[in-house]
Amino acid sequence: MKETDKIILQGMRFYGYHGVSPDEKSLGQWFEIDVEIWGDLSKAGFSDCLEDTLNYSEVYKAIKGIIEGPSINLLEHIAYQIIKGVLALPLPEKVLVRVKKPQAPLKGPLGYAGVEMVRFKNEA
Repeated sequence: MKETDKIILQGMRFYGYHGVSPDEKSLGQWFEIDVEIWGDLSKAGFSDCLEDTLNYSEVYKAIKGIIEGPSINLLEHIAYQIIKGVLALPLPEKVLVRVKKPQAPLKGPLGYAGVEMVRFKNEA
């Protein structure tokens, strides 16, 4: 695998109703998602054709569907659902997903609570 070839979608923001507390499920909050997707991009680099690469608008749409979809308790489960969806596509060989919850209900200053997962195609 060429680890130098990577597609990055960083700072995606969606409003969702995920978390363990009743307030998180009823009031909702913003979630920030970053993904890094490794795969061989040389064919697209040569051809300049969208069908030779990963259409990241499809990845964005799938992630939006997960975050804006039915309530999930854990950030870990959100990250895993995103990984499964991305790795089901033809190009990705490895995926990193970072799920951030900037308004995590903690009693004190916090930039965000988050989870980061990395999986290879054969691990999802």
